[in-house]
Amino acid sequence: MKILIASDIHGSQYYAKKLVDRFNAEKADKMVLLGDVYNHGPRNPFPKDYNPMGVAAILNSIKDKLIVVKGNCDSEVDQMISEFTFVESAQLYVDGKVITCTHGHKLNKDNMDTSVGDVLAYGHFHTNFMERVNGVLVVNPGSVSLPKENSVSGYLLLFNNNMIQYNIEGELIQQETI
Repeated sequence: MKILIASDIHGSQYYAKKLVDRFNAEKADKMVLLGDVYNHGPRNPFPKDYNPMGVAAILNSIKDKLIVVKGNCDSEVDQMISEFTFVESAQLYVDGKVITCTHGHKLNKDNMDTSVGDVLAYGHFHTNFMERVNGVLVVNPGSVSLPKENSVSGYLLLFNNNMIQYNIEGELIQQETI
C-alpha cells in the first residue's frame, strides 16, 4: 500500500490541486491529511489562491481515498462543505508497522507517549523534518501552502516500509526506513 501524507493546506486551492496531482502521479492508494485544511489561521497570511470552497471541491473528488485528521484551525463548520469526516487522530497498520497520525499541536516529538508505535507523523509547525526520537521515526511533511523556517512545500510517501519526503514538485528530499 502506498500512502501520501500531507498537512496544512490552509485553504489554498492552488496547493490542494498540486497535492492531488502528486497523489495521482504517485499512484497512491490513500491520502492522509494532518489537519488545517481550510482555515488560514489568525497568525498566518492568506495562502496563494485562498479558496476553502475550492479546496473542498478538490478534496471531495477523492473523498473515498482520504483520512483527514482535525487540526487546531479546523472546526465543526468545516464538515459542512466536506464529504469526508475529520478524526481527532488515526493509527494506521501498514506492513506490520504502527503509524500514528495527528496534527501536532498536542502530540509531537516534545510530547510523545509510548503508544505512538513505529512512526509519529504530524504537521502544525509548517517545517519538514524526519528524525528518530527514542526509537520512533518522527516525521513532519511541513505545510503544503505556508512552509516556514527554510522548509519547502512538500509531502511524505509511505511505501514498502520507507518514509520518503518530497517537495511539491515530486523531487526527493530525504528517505528513512521505518
